[in-house]
Amino acid sequence: AETANLSDAAAQELFNRIRRGSDDERERKLFRAQMLTEMAKMSRDDGLVLQIHPGSWRNHSPAVFQKFGRDKGFDIPTRTDYVTALKPLLDCVGLERDLTVILFTLDETSYARELAPLAGVYPALKLGPAWWFHDSPEGMRRFREMTTETAGFYNTVGFNDDTRAFPSISARHDVARRVDCAFLARLVAEHRLREDEAHELAQELAYTLAKKAYRL
Repeated sequence: AETANLSDAAAQELFNRIRRGSDDERERKLFRAQMLTEMAKMSRDDGLVLQIHPGSWRNHSPAVFQKFGRDKGFDIPTRTDYVTALKPLLDCVGLERDLTVILFTLDETSYARELAPLAGVYPALKLGPAWWFHDSPEGMRRFREMTTETAGFYNTVGFNDDTRAFPSISARHDVARRVDCAFLARLVAEHRLREDEAHELAQELAYTLAKKAYRL
């Protein structure tokens, strides 16, 4: 999720070098980083929502990739840095209230340490739900437990789903709602939340937050 925040002149020069093919690996990496920031700016200007899904080491086994191709189960979660990597983008657009950037992660260690604090202070940031390997009852529970104290509920986007297994979508939403309701029920039982507040939050998490985040 590396980003950059180059001046217009520096970005143009980098773009020209890439087009001429006179770039090196460092410049290609910088170009990708700058493009993520440019996409955030264009999303702001066009009223779109930007999602960032980093942290997968794709095709981890060269032998399996050579024999069978991509998407054969060898995409592995890896360690991801957000505080440093996203800072250039956030310096540029992080305080923009007309932009929504939804962050996902495969690195659960970043929930409480990085993602929740970032979403708690930058108006442009929201936290996407537990994703991919963590799109499970226990993964969803861990997400709420590790983000809620710092980011709260309203800096998350409820639950969305990008699965290609279309028949599973209703079941996935049902699981997410049950996990969130169980989390809210625990807060009520521990007298940390009133029952009427839990009812309101259940509606927000199941429906309203996603609708607002994606401007539907």
